[in-house]
Amino acid sequence: MSLKAILPPERVLYDVPGGSKKRVLEFFSTFIAQNTPSLDSQEVFSRLIGRERLGSTGIGNGVAIPHARSPHCDAPIASFLKLAEPVDFDAIDGDPVDLLFVLLVPEEADDTHLALLGQVATIMNDADTRAQLRKSASQRELLDILMTTIRDQDAS
Repeated sequence: MSLKAILPPERVLYDVPGGSKKRVLEFFSTFIAQNTPSLDSQEVFSRLIGRERLGSTGIGNGVAIPHARSPHCDAPIASFLKLAEPVDFDAIDGDPVDLLFVLLVPEEADDTHLALLGQVATIMNDADTRAQLRKSASQRELLDILMTTIRDQDAS
């Protein structure tokens, strides 16, 4: 499964208000529940926070990949958030986070979950991609960069 299939344009968010890790995860949980009738914002938030308690999903270089399983998720869901201001995310390198790729997957999606996390990590570990995403000046530009990067990754 490709990220392109689970990341529609309306889930690429530009200039998202930050404040704190908790606020960003609350924002995402509310956003995704409003746009996915089977999901409850409190349940999504609880699962994302629960995963963060196991260890931060801040992978370094200003990037976090919050992810969780949900019994109310029929298929994987991805969202990309570029924050207006970086937030402390307890990342492994201690740097604040401004780029987040959020994944929700069905409870039983073991291989799919790991494959999607691998795709996201590959994309977000590329310094040029991170720089382009940070320079983007609109939601459209952010989306174009992501789709080009995902398409290039799928082709290789």
